[in-house]
Amino acid sequence: MKLIRTEDAVGSVLCHDITQIIPGVTKDAVFRKGHIVTEEDIPVLLSVGKENLYVWEAQEGMLHENDAAEILRQVCQGEHMKASEPKEGKIELTAECAGLLKVDREKLNTVNALGQIVLASRHGNFPVEKGDKIVGMRVVPLVIEEEKMNRVKELCGDEPIFQILPFRTMKAGIVTTGNEVYHGRIKDRFTPVVKRKLEEAGMEVLGDTLCSDDSDLVTEAIKEWIRKGAEMVVCTGGMSVDPDDRTPLAIRNAADEVITYGAPVLPGAMFMLAYAGNVPVMGLPGCVMYSKRTIFDLVLPRIAAGERLCAEDFTILGEGGLCLNCEVCTFPNCGFGK
Repeated sequence: MKLIRTEDAVGSVLCHDITQIIPGVTKDAVFRKGHIVTEEDIPVLLSVGKENLYVWEAQEGMLHENDAAEILRQVCQGEHMKASEPKEGKIELTAECAGLLKVDREKLNTVNALGQIVLASRHGNFPVEKGDKIVGMRVVPLVIEEEKMNRVKELCGDEPIFQILPFRTMKAGIVTTGNEVYHGRIKDRFTPVVKRKLEEAGMEVLGDTLCSDDSDLVTEAIKEWIRKGAEMVVCTGGMSVDPDDRTPLAIRNAADEVITYGAPVLPGAMFMLAYAGNVPVMGLPGCVMYSKRTIFDLVLPRIAAGERLCAEDFTILGEGGLCLNCEVCTFPNCGFGK
């Protein structure tokens, strides 16, 4: 940095905060480190007793924090995101639509590991609403080596670290299973819960079919919903290892690929996901009927965003897969599923 007269500082970058003190009113920075001095700033600076200033002296091969933050924005920002103006060297991205946030964790960790660079974000694979803050980014020093920022661009390549997959309106069919419901011995309390969750996720529920525990009947009901245009089929009931629970068999017979039967998530261990072509077919365990949050709440947003899940998507859920059933539920702003 170098010391210059305040009157000569227009266009220069401050290397320190400038504090204004008005007794009984305020004591705060009137200008922050990194501020670029304008003509209008000169009288203000003189009024707070600053006749000389320490400003950044441009050096070849070094970048100002605002310029470095702009490079971070370039490697971070995907579609459906809005960037703030640089403020004190920091840029933030916010969502411009509702969707599923995807984070390239490998790139994120690689960039943060370079040192003197900060990318702080919310968790990926969770829904965001329009206006939600996604990530804040900055470098730690006022100036940073241009070579290091070029390394950031090289490591990140063409694909951004953060992406938002907009939610789609999908047509869903429900297959309700269980002899006790089919024969009218008990009231079906499961289907209304599933309908509500699907509709909250923006799905169009085509209807529901009530079946006994006959696996052939359930398989045919699944296939019939697909023939009617369902882009997703959800089966309720009959998902345990009880000999009378035949829903997993029915789903296997209706599907081309079984992704998982069982997940390291509580509540939701007996969850099943399979695909009939491109149509996801889910088997929901009984906990979805009475627990506030379950495996269904972790999977449904990803299906709604058009993702095709694989086995690894479930095996990594073990850490964070235990819902604590908090008295006041704050999901998704909690550790469940993360």
